[in-house]
Amino acid sequence: MDIALALLINFAVALGLLLTVWLVCLALRDATIVDAFWAFGQIAVAIASFVQATEGHEPRKLLMLGLCVLWGLRLGGYMLWRWRAHGPDRRYASLIGKAGRDRGWGFAKASLLLVFLTQAPVLWLSSLPVQLGQFAATPAALGPLAWIGAGVALFGLAYESVADFQMQRFRARPDARDRVMNEGLWRYCRHPNYFGEALVWIGIFLVGAETLPGWFALPGVLFLIWTLNKWSGAATLEPRLTRTRAGYADYVAATNRFIPWPPRTAAAHD
Repeated sequence: MDIALALLINFAVALGLLLTVWLVCLALRDATIVDAFWAFGQIAVAIASFVQATEGHEPRKLLMLGLCVLWGLRLGGYMLWRWRAHGPDRRYASLIGKAGRDRGWGFAKASLLLVFLTQAPVLWLSSLPVQLGQFAATPAALGPLAWIGAGVALFGLAYESVADFQMQRFRARPDARDRVMNEGLWRYCRHPNYFGEALVWIGIFLVGAETLPGWFALPGVLFLIWTLNKWSGAATLEPRLTRTRAGYADYVAATNRFIPWPPRTAAAHD
């Protein structure tokens, strides 16, 4: 199948899924569920590529799809649990509320234009590795780069999972509201969950990079890393934490944002 047409179909799949979730969001009056369905959307796009890439190397397709499904089910399930346990995400509530105050937009319009429609191209672009890597028939065997990529992805999945577990265990402590989480993996970088996620997609990219189409997915990986650092990830979270949590500025000064490294000084707890 023509790769350009397949990519177009994949975009339609992503858009259709997000619009469906938006209808659910209207009934709930809460846009937070988009975070869980972001991961499920990646799975949907991966499956769409698997079905369309009829000439692709089957073991490579299965490996890439399997890695994406493992990641997506873990993250999507975790985000659903977090939403049910902790309630609406204040970022979406603030964004939609500001649009209502400044532009007079209702919940439906604001959530559609500012949350769901913006997610579709981001989802599609960041999932390019699991799309493009499935289409080539050659090489006809998984090589060293593919196995290295699988190892990197699985390590990233484990790293991300441990980071999320440590954060939830920390949040359950009675004194968590007055403390900075700088223990476990969070001692070595401020966003180990994002670092793990980046490793998963770098690994999937490496599996596909044994093929020529797979190399064209590099912008998707770079875009994901940029997004986690500069746009929707750390960039939106850290300013609020710096304003509201005593000691967070010291933690920022002592600890790398993204790449794990021993802290430069002891971050403040208080």
